[in-house]
Amino acid sequence: MTILGSFLLPIYFISFLFTAPIVEKFSYRFPPESRAGWKSNGKLPEYAPEKPCLRKADSPEFIQCHCPATGSYLGRFPASTRNDIDTALEKCNAVQQKEWAKTTFEQRRVVLRSLLSFLKEHQEEIVRLACRDSGKTMIDAALGEILVTLEKLSWTIKHGEQALQPSKRIGPANLLIRYKRAEVVYEPLGVVLAIVSWNYPLHNLLNPIISALFTGNGIVIKCSESVIWSSIHFAAIVRTCLVSCGYSPDIVQIVCPWPEDVDHLTSHSLISHVTFIGSKPVAHKVLVAAATSLTPVTVELGGKDAAIILDEYQSTWAACDPLASVLMRGSFQSAGQNCIGIERIIAQPLAYDALVKALAIRVPTLRLGSNLDDFSEANPETQVDMGAMINSTRFEVLEDLISEAVSQGAKLVYGGKRYRHPKYPAGSYFEPTLLIDVLPSMKLAQTELFAPIMVLMKASSVTDAIALANEPKFGLGGAVFGQRGSEATCKVVREMKTGNIAVNDFATFYVCQLPFGGVRDSGYGKFGGEEGLRALCLTKSICTDRYPGISTTIPKIVDYPLPTSLKPWKFVEAMNVTAYASNPWEFMKNLIKLVFNM
Repeated sequence: MTILGSFLLPIYFISFLFTAPIVEKFSYRFPPESRAGWKSNGKLPEYAPEKPCLRKADSPEFIQCHCPATGSYLGRFPASTRNDIDTALEKCNAVQQKEWAKTTFEQRRVVLRSLLSFLKEHQEEIVRLACRDSGKTMIDAALGEILVTLEKLSWTIKHGEQALQPSKRIGPANLLIRYKRAEVVYEPLGVVLAIVSWNYPLHNLLNPIISALFTGNGIVIKCSESVIWSSIHFAAIVRTCLVSCGYSPDIVQIVCPWPEDVDHLTSHSLISHVTFIGSKPVAHKVLVAAATSLTPVTVELGGKDAAIILDEYQSTWAACDPLASVLMRGSFQSAGQNCIGIERIIAQPLAYDALVKALAIRVPTLRLGSNLDDFSEANPETQVDMGAMINSTRFEVLEDLISEAVSQGAKLVYGGKRYRHPKYPAGSYFEPTLLIDVLPSMKLAQTELFAPIMVLMKASSVTDAIALANEPKFGLGGAVFGQRGSEATCKVVREMKTGNIAVNDFATFYVCQLPFGGVRDSGYGKFGGEEGLRALCLTKSICTDRYPGISTTIPKIVDYPLPTSLKPWKFVEAMNVTAYASNPWEFMKNLIKLVFNM
């Protein structure tokens, strides 16, 4: 190191300390259930249901909360009424107009940086909240909840302002009005609504909140009844962060009405935009309600994602453990309850045979359960690989689909049915399942399973693989494993009918903050990335004069009232050709005609 470098380095670090970004520290009182070793005392309140359920007949106004992994009772919350919805929207709208819309990007970044810092420091408590309410494992939550949320926060802090800067546009092609300057600015819409699904209770809630706050909007979150317990806490953390930064917490609201009252929310006149994540039948109802107030909706409806494995991906298929590891994570992450999880593995012959051999060994080794309360380094046997599903309501449907596929020629290598956990008999567990020789004609190959079911299908060629991938009506995500840049890999990328695709990986398009959304039965519109931020803005087009003293005037020949002659028509006709002339001769000829008819 040079003498000059030795001198400058301490100055650099000192300057960094003085210019460190502002972060407001705050605390939150986590509930006992978020602590390691928490155990239900076994004595249920009188109002608790005997078995896990969302709605109890004798107290229908309350949402009942249970841990899917253990069946433990977590409490109850009153479902939001129509009056509650009105109050939440009015509070949010008032704060957005008076306070939040006027904040600067730097002020918004302080809030996001403070939230980012809190999430990093309290990963374990937050993960336990998400796991307690969703049944997933802590590793799955750390990857699917914490990592992607930290990425969303970091990306928005670093790049969000650039995405929302005024955009200078080329302006008119008309030669006669090139004195006009054109630009686009992005302004807050007001109050936006996000109706989010239960499979990622932290990330699905924070993801739209981050975008809404950074774009200057207020937001109302309609969480799922299935995870209201953790959603209330996650929203409270954000609201606490806002208070610590000096802002009203009312800019973020959370509501959870029963389905019969959701239309009141989605059709509300104070809502400027709706993001909906859920199923197609519910989406129809949301869209009908939103249409009454002409509210735009972004719709994400899940998928039937295919991972195409080309024989060219490996020079030899004697072993394929690294690829099998990726496919295992893609299929069994969060017990398969992942909208961009791998629902179908479509492989060419060499890859297919190798994968069947490898996966038949690995899938049966997956351990089911919950280690929230009893895992320790001293007792590693308590480690688990896969958690519970959100509930058991679809188990019979899944078992029937598997049985039907087997009757039609598919081979069940492992699993295929619900699992009664010896330690958690009230838990909602389904065996990790491996099905091979699945055909596109089988209902199981066409239906979104949203479960820990790994499906293998053999393709005779690249073209056949693409046809199999495009067979279902879904088109959210997808993957191709092949030689980078090869003709076959590029062909799959071009021809797979999906809104997102990863090459030699799965779902990384989401982490990369690209615009996220699907086609066909997977919905429409985009959230995420630059496009996602702009979708929550009023895109305002502005046209001004480019030069001082030069502006539009109305020629007398076309001023009202028009003269009673053919000159106005001849003038306009010549003006249009002059303005869009394709060569100098055409321009000069019609310019003369234009001047002559003025």
